[in-house]
Amino acid sequence: MHTVAIVALEGVVPFDLSIPTEVFGRVRLPGGGAGYAVRVCGVTPEVHAGAFRVKTQHGLGVLARADTIVLPGIADVSAPFPPQLLKALRAAARRGTRIASICSGAFILAATGLLDGLRATTHWLGTEELARRHPLIQVDPNVLYVDNGQLLTSAGAAAGLDLCLHLVRRDHGSAVAADAARLAVMPLERDGGQSQFITHAPPSPEGASLEPLLRWMEDHLHRPLTLPALARKAAMSERTLSRRFREQTGTTPLQWLLRARVRRAQHLLETTGQSVEAVAAEVGFHSPTTFREHFQRFVTTSPLAYRRAFRGGARLSAGGRSAPPPAGAPRRRRAAS
Repeated sequence: MHTVAIVALEGVVPFDLSIPTEVFGRVRLPGGGAGYAVRVCGVTPEVHAGAFRVKTQHGLGVLARADTIVLPGIADVSAPFPPQLLKALRAAARRGTRIASICSGAFILAATGLLDGLRATTHWLGTEELARRHPLIQVDPNVLYVDNGQLLTSAGAAAGLDLCLHLVRRDHGSAVAADAARLAVMPLERDGGQSQFITHAPPSPEGASLEPLLRWMEDHLHRPLTLPALARKAAMSERTLSRRFREQTGTTPLQWLLRARVRRAQHLLETTGQSVEAVAAEVGFHSPTTFREHFQRFVTTSPLAYRRAFRGGARLSAGGRSAPPPAGAPRRRRAAS
């Protein structure tokens, strides 16, 4: 039977730990047999897991007998990782064992060096830090998971469900995976990627020389902002501005501006009843077609699909402002990543 070993370190995120435990533990094959043998292991027999403690039944020795190893997220990625775990993971990789991470578990996998030269992801809040620590990894903040064959990484929280169901489908086919998805009350495949949950661009670094310009740009997204105009506003040459942008934001002025406009559009789609054309114009896209193309590129879904998923249950008044639902009406909760 396929053995899945799930590593519980000190500070493990309980939700990340429970996802592979539940998904793989509940898989049933057409004949009724279990699809996986699930083993939770750790460096120590007991670990803190937020509001409670978790006792593990196995030590790291189970990794040597596992077909798949799962690394759930941990609360503090700045804490040193146990050397014996990193050594065991490298040895498992040499044997051909499949290794997957959920959320910030990518930091553990990255610390082994196994992800160097590969594409990977993690929770969007940690993608910049992962890229900074491990420049040889191609960090993609926009996807739900990345499958490199033997090594896989997933984004934050519920993206771990997407990854585990993907693994079930790889191992046992779509029918078994669909049954597992129904048990989890989860679609087998979700539209879009992690980027649709990032509703605000990362704040500009305090004290950075571009901070005043970035804040001015955010306040004037509706205006036609060109590179020459931005250079004049910043009192520097276009070449110097482009270099400073790359140094301080990791991207170009145009790409930063496009992303900021899309993030503002996300907010308007969630909170107002304005048409897609009106939203496009308000955030500085004078062509609805261009707006849709850039929105699809950054958020990996359409403006209308995003509005359906994230606007919630509030009614919209004639002026486009949110209005409270009628008395006694059920309230819908906003989707979470």
